[in-house]
Amino acid sequence: MIPFSVLDLCPVPKGSTPAVALQNTLQLAQTADRLGYTRYWLAEHHNMPGIASAATSILIGHVAGGTQRIRVGSGGIMLPNHSPLVIAEQFGTLASLFPGRIDLGLGRAPGTDMMTARALRRDKVESPDQFPRDVQELQYLFAEPEPGQPIRAVPGAGLEVPLWLLGSSLFSAQLAAILGLPFAFASHFAPDLMRQALDVYRQRFEPSAQLDRPYAMLAANVLVADSDAEARRQFTSTQQGFINLRRGMPGQVQPPIDDIEAFWTPAEKAMVERALAVAFVGSASTVAAGLSEFIATEEPDELIVTVNIFDQAARVRSIELVAEHSKSMRFSRKVS
Repeated sequence: MIPFSVLDLCPVPKGSTPAVALQNTLQLAQTADRLGYTRYWLAEHHNMPGIASAATSILIGHVAGGTQRIRVGSGGIMLPNHSPLVIAEQFGTLASLFPGRIDLGLGRAPGTDMMTARALRRDKVESPDQFPRDVQELQYLFAEPEPGQPIRAVPGAGLEVPLWLLGSSLFSAQLAAILGLPFAFASHFAPDLMRQALDVYRQRFEPSAQLDRPYAMLAANVLVADSDAEARRQFTSTQQGFINLRRGMPGQVQPPIDDIEAFWTPAEKAMVERALAVAFVGSASTVAAGLSEFIATEEPDELIVTVNIFDQAARVRSIELVAEHSKSMRFSRKVS
């Protein structure tokens, strides 16, 4: 049985506040911890009214401090927004506070629009080659210090915080393979290159000090409710969010609606269905059947599920049902 994990965007429900969203995140993380999920990751986004996880490192500390066993990390830290030394110090601090429980997932997108990205970076200028260099600098900063090393991450040096590379294209798949790092693909919102990226990663993987064989995690929208109809209704919150973002009107997470067909145009429907192709929505039996087929076909080493909807009780109920039914379903990866 493959491990299941949770990816949280810390959604801010319509009419609510980031403070409530942060409380909801801790509740969901504590539920995942109790149910035996492997890790709980938080995503860096900026200038998004519906996402409260901008200060990702701080939120990771909050979640790790409120849970007991589960690994907590970033899915991911958008490395172009930060200097490697700052991230090494932040995650070195987290790893010192919560030994053996911190993951550092890295992405190369800004996690926002370009105007906000410029505000984040100020005068920092990125070249296409900077991301690989920054990843390698992080590895250097987390390794045992060399004699006379002029710059050290304190804390951080010698802690060997596990790095992951995240992506929705072939670039990070190739880089993760070259560096021998675990790879997580963003199939929950950009599935088009999923299979190709997995093939590239697995075929080109080179063993490293961190990892001796490829390890790939796939992300999926998973929403389980007591009935197919109720799950589909709750999922309209996610669908509305995608449409509003494409309409240039990002906002807080909208409550579910009864008729999504009246909300979107045919072109918008096609766009959302393509972006959310890796979505399993329905009753426990419906979702179990879909997930079983997906896992058998794609053979991920791990699955990370996300449920970015308005209703907090439905979010908690969904991960409870996934955990309950995954134990009895054939969520297993074929061994090559």
